[in-house]
Amino acid sequence: MSSNPEKLAHANDLERSEEPQPEYSSRTSVWTGYYELTKPRLSFLSVITAIIGYFAAQPGRDLPLFFLFCIGTALSAAGCATINQWLERREDGIMERTRDRPIPTGLVSPAKALIFGILLSVIGTSILWFGVNPLTAYLGAATIISYVAIYTPMKKRTRWNTEVGAISGSLPPLMGWAAAENAIGPLGWILFGILAIWQIPHFMAISWMYRDDYARADFVMLSTIDETGDRVARWSTINAFILFGLSLTPSIFGYTGWFYTAFAAIFGAWLLQRSLAFQQKNQEEERYQAARKLFFNSIFYLPAVLFSLAIDRWILS
Repeated sequence: MSSNPEKLAHANDLERSEEPQPEYSSRTSVWTGYYELTKPRLSFLSVITAIIGYFAAQPGRDLPLFFLFCIGTALSAAGCATINQWLERREDGIMERTRDRPIPTGLVSPAKALIFGILLSVIGTSILWFGVNPLTAYLGAATIISYVAIYTPMKKRTRWNTEVGAISGSLPPLMGWAAAENAIGPLGWILFGILAIWQIPHFMAISWMYRDDYARADFVMLSTIDETGDRVARWSTINAFILFGLSLTPSIFGYTGWFYTAFAAIFGAWLLQRSLAFQQKNQEEERYQAARKLFFNSIFYLPAVLFSLAIDRWILS
C-alpha cells in the first residue's frame, strides 16, 4: 500500500523544522503539547502496573519510598514515550490516528521534544536509583532502552516487533516488586508473564483496526502482511488461551485466594470468548467489529485482574 505523497512531504518538512508553527503561540497550548508528548494514558498504565507489582510483594508501609517510586516510574515512562514520539515523528505525520500529535502539528519542535524526553528519563531513573534502589533503576532504564532502541526500530523490520515490545511493556511490575523487596520473587515473574501475554491479543486487535495506517507508514506488522486477518485472529486466540492458564497460576501455587481466582477466571474466559469471535468472523466489517470488541474487552481485563490480585494480596490475605 503506497503512502500519500503530500503527507510524506509534510512529514519531511516537519523533520527539518526546529520551531513550533505560528498558530500555536499560546503558552497553554505549548504546555499541552509537552503533556501529550508523554502519552499520559499509556504512561499512567505503566505506573499502575508498577504499583500493582509493588503491592503484590506485600511491602511495609514506607510512604516516602513509595512516593519516590511512583514519581520516578512516572517520569521514566513519560520520558520513554516522548523519545518514542521523537523517533517516529515522520511516521506519526503520515498516519491518520497520530498526525495530530505535538511534533507533527508543529506544537513542539523535534529538538525540544528530544531534550524533554532525555531529561525526563534521566531524572526518573535517578530518582529510582537514589530514592528507591539500584535494581529498580536498572529495570527502569532497561524498559526505556528496550522500548526506544529495540522495539521502535524493529517496527520497520520484522512483524515480531509486537512480541518484543510486549517484553518492554511488562517490566513495570518487576520494577514494583524490586522497589518493595530489592529482589524479584516468583509471583513478580508471573505478573511479568501475564502482562506480556495480555499485550498480544490487545495489540493484535489494535493492529487489525488500524492496519491501513500502519501500512501507510511502512510499519511491518502481522496485520499488514496478513490480508485476510486469519493469522492475526488465530495468534490472538492462542495467546488468550495461554493467558487464561497463566492467570490462574498465582492461585495454583498458593499466592492468592478465591477473590483473585474468581476475577481471573471470569475475565479470562470473557477475553478468550472475544478472541474466538475475532477468529470466527470472515467478513471484513464483521472482523473489524470483532477486533474492536476484543480491544475494549482487553482494556477491562487488565485492571480487573491486576487490581483483584493486589486486593487479594494486600487486603484479604
